[in-house]
Amino acid sequence: MAVRIRLTRKGRKKQPFYRIVVADSHSCRDGKFLDIVGTYDPMQEPAAIRIDAAKLADWMGKGALPSETVKTLIDKSKTAAPTA
Repeated sequence: MAVRIRLTRKGRKKQPFYRIVVADSHSCRDGKFLDIVGTYDPMQEPAAIRIDAAKLADWMGKGALPSETVKTLIDKSKTAAPTA
């Protein structure tokens, strides 16, 4: 079973909200998933990206591959992380 980390759409018409989920690559976009790893809200200014790093590392360690969009979101969330 090929496992992917990808987006699933939630929200209303013209107000998208996305979950970053771990799912079988053969399931449909908004279908069954294995775990929720984070969220992405493009309607906020700036766009809100929340990723649970521990869950993400765990699933990637098990062989889950992120989609191109999720790769970009992961990179953006790492650069936007607060330095406190």
